[in-house]
Amino acid sequence: MNELTVRTLTGFLLIAAALLAAVQGGNIFALLVAAVATLMFYEWTRIARGWGAAWYLGGFVYALLPALALLWIRERAGLNLLVWAFIVTWATDIGAYFAGRSFGKHKLAPAISPNKTVEGLVGGIAAATILGGAWALANGLPVPLLALAPVLAIAAQGGDLFESSMKRRAGVKDSGNWLPGHGGALDRLDGLVPVAVLTAAAQLLGLA
Repeated sequence: MNELTVRTLTGFLLIAAALLAAVQGGNIFALLVAAVATLMFYEWTRIARGWGAAWYLGGFVYALLPALALLWIRERAGLNLLVWAFIVTWATDIGAYFAGRSFGKHKLAPAISPNKTVEGLVGGIAAATILGGAWALANGLPVPLLALAPVLAIAAQGGDLFESSMKRRAGVKDSGNWLPGHGGALDRLDGLVPVAVLTAAAQLLGLA
């Protein structure tokens, strides 16, 4: 199988697992979130080995905050808002990937991630806005989410670039190698980190 096929199949399996656990909620979702947060912290410590205690503490916070945010959203706001956060993150990633491959000409941040393009960013924002907006309207979620979708898409791309900058500093291509076509947990979840935290913040502020 070629790289795109492997990447697509792995992506579908990850999405299916996340949605099934989200639908179940309760202990099943909590256990999945805890396991993934632990894996994220482990990968962070491997990347940041030798960078000092502040980086290890930062990694703990980096893994803990989105985990708490996801649990908060699921238990306090409900499944629909949680799925909205997933959709915004996934649509950003998929839209950016295909728009970048199809139309990408202008480098977004060549010093950090040479393959990312401005066109990819626009494609990711557009996909998140359309799909996130459609989910929000179809499920009666608060109207401010229509405006928040593109903002969180930008945040997701920022999370991706942050993790890329860490890998570049460490001289590694991926955070791990256990997800065929994707790398490690951080490589897949770097966009969800800011989206989860900001979605929870929006819910606390009455915007979601």
